Amino acid sequence: MSEFGQGRSDRPRRSEPNRGGGQERRNDAGRTRNRGGSAPRQFSASAPSARNRRADQARLTAFEVLRAVAENDAYANLVLPARIREHRLDRRDAGFATELTYGALRGQGLYDAILARCVDRPLDQLDPAVLDALRLGAHQLLAMRVPSHAALDETVSLARMVIGAGASGLINAVLRKVSLKDLDTWSGELVAGIADESAAAALVHSHPEWIVRALRQALVAHGRDASEITDLLIADNLAPVVNLVALPGVGSLDEALDAGAEPGTLVADSAYYQGGDIARLSSVRAGSTRVQDAGSQLVARALARVALPDDGEDTYWLDLCAGPGGKAALLAALAAEHGAKLTANEPAQHRAELVNKALVAIDPETWMISVRDGREYGETEYAGGYDRIMVDAPCSGLGALRRRPESRWRKSPRDVAELTILQGELLDAALSAVRVGGVVAYVTCSPHPAETVAVVDDLLARNKNARLLDTGAALESAALPGLASAARAVGEGSTIQLWPHIHRTDAMFMALFTRTA
Repeated sequence: MSEFGQGRSDRPRRSEPNRGGGQERRNDAGRTRNRGGSAPRQFSASAPSARNRRADQARLTAFEVLRAVAENDAYANLVLPARIREHRLDRRDAGFATELTYGALRGQGLYDAILARCVDRPLDQLDPAVLDALRLGAHQLLAMRVPSHAALDETVSLARMVIGAGASGLINAVLRKVSLKDLDTWSGELVAGIADESAAAALVHSHPEWIVRALRQALVAHGRDASEITDLLIADNLAPVVNLVALPGVGSLDEALDAGAEPGTLVADSAYYQGGDIARLSSVRAGSTRVQDAGSQLVARALARVALPDDGEDTYWLDLCAGPGGKAALLAALAAEHGAKLTANEPAQHRAELVNKALVAIDPETWMISVRDGREYGETEYAGGYDRIMVDAPCSGLGALRRRPESRWRKSPRDVAELTILQGELLDAALSAVRVGGVVAYVTCSPHPAETVAVVDDLLARNKNARLLDTGAALESAALPGLASAARAVGEGSTIQLWPHIHRTDAMFMALFTRTA
């Protein structure tokens, strides 16, 4: 439950009674007369259908983000900050809009199942804008500390302003039905008679069923108990705390700590921030302090900490899939500390520009941008040219569902199958580009077995000159004391898998390889 919503327009609007006791008289436009005492009677300025069209700005912001996600395939985490600034929301209203936006997107599956029982037609026959308004109303009624009358009144007012008076009547009637039961009651009714545990969990925890099954398999594949699936799904639906990193040798957390941030518990130079708009910190605007999940920080530092053989230099590092630049920025700063230089490669030009912006705070003499297909690094001209290579491969992103709530509704099992081919090709290229004795880090923000342990097994089967390192030990050496890395042994080496419900990070996977003669 969110604390936002207390005291926000909590009084329902009431229409003025007909104090004369008789039938109200209206003109041809439907406007009522203003009796005004003994003065000549005047017609009111607005017709009934035009009244109460004022929309709360925080709710309007959330609605606009949901529309952008649905209509333009946009990402909420990119659209929301811009809308908050556009509507000039203060810290409290920005927090309300954030919870409402992300909560409605995360809970979409469950809310749609509830709404389907309250609407007299299939949901796909509703105007998409009406459905988004209903989802916002349902989240306020069922999962936020917003009084029911305020959730109803404000959602109807929003609909009147942005959709129309006709839609507002439907929205009012449907949300009144929704408000008759709490979330636990609705959930219990929906899963009654569903014998399949995964199907029931998918409904209650608002995940596609195929993702629930994949996550359950992932737990087992990485050495955990399948019974943890409930905790994992719950963690996916919790609002994540903003993670910060001060770039080594460049940034400082002093400003963030002064603003109320708490020191990170997993990795050095990190912090947890809950102070509102992160762009208000000058160090963030300058790029010397960055927003980055602690799991991403750990895997970058683990790659930098692996000891290389004494018979070679440690001069050239490569980030094979650098966009949008978070890990590249940290790697570039770490490389500079080692006296090395980073090549940040990104095949898409617009994402390469984001990488360039991410690296702006770091000495430009220590890094360069490359715009090419990462698989090209497997060609002869790059053979053995790099000492350390990060392969943060394109993946399904099932490990970051809490940060990208809309993504769970956009993905399909087919996406995973297509990506695993690319992941293997990128790893093969990296193994060709790294020198003998160098190290390659394979990283995904997904615990899916097909994108993690299966890719590792296939690489080792294809490449006899690849050896898996003790990734668990490398990660622990890069972390603050007390990290339980949950390493999974593979032959003489190991892989690691982080989890939202255990480590408070995205579900990052990592495997470190070295190239033998």
